[in-house]
Amino acid sequence: MLSTFPEEKLDPRVKRTRQLLEQAFMEAIDEKGFQSLSVQDITERAGINRATFYAHFEDKYALLDYSIRQGFRQEIEKRMLGDCSFSMDNLRNLIAAVGEYLSKVNSHCKPATPQFESLVENQVRGQLEEILLKWTEQNECEVSAKTAAIAASWSLYGLALQWSHEKKKAPVEEFGQEVLPLIAWNLKLKEAV
Repeated sequence: MLSTFPEEKLDPRVKRTRQLLEQAFMEAIDEKGFQSLSVQDITERAGINRATFYAHFEDKYALLDYSIRQGFRQEIEKRMLGDCSFSMDNLRNLIAAVGEYLSKVNSHCKPATPQFESLVENQVRGQLEEILLKWTEQNECEVSAKTAAIAASWSLYGLALQWSHEKKKAPVEEFGQEVLPLIAWNLKLKEAV
């Protein structure tokens, strides 16, 4: 399991309630859209009371933030099978996970508001930076590990976002193969360059 995600230590009842809320949220957002969605809509669909919702999330924005984080986490775990150590294969899989996730988000949430896009960017890029920082700290790096992780996370996010918006995009594997040398170069890992 990826160690950058603290969700693993939650009580099973908390996980189950959050899953119910997240599922209800995703269903309701498809039906009503985010802007017109209320906490009451979510709790009615989930079959829980509003006090339980507020015990887990401050508001619908916090639930959206959680859903983005969990969705991206699942995409990473699906591709990397819980192995969070650096290898060129894992970097290629991470690139594909970012592209695939952003493509899903863009096709699922149209039209996206700037606020929604900002939440996605903050969650995805933040998690990327954590993973890439871990990799750069574990390997010999030509520059500061934090600087390399920040540069690579911004590059990867920007390239994947651009790719996800293309109408006739190449398959995600081709995208990953194309940008792999650039992201590896940004990491400045001696074994990657």
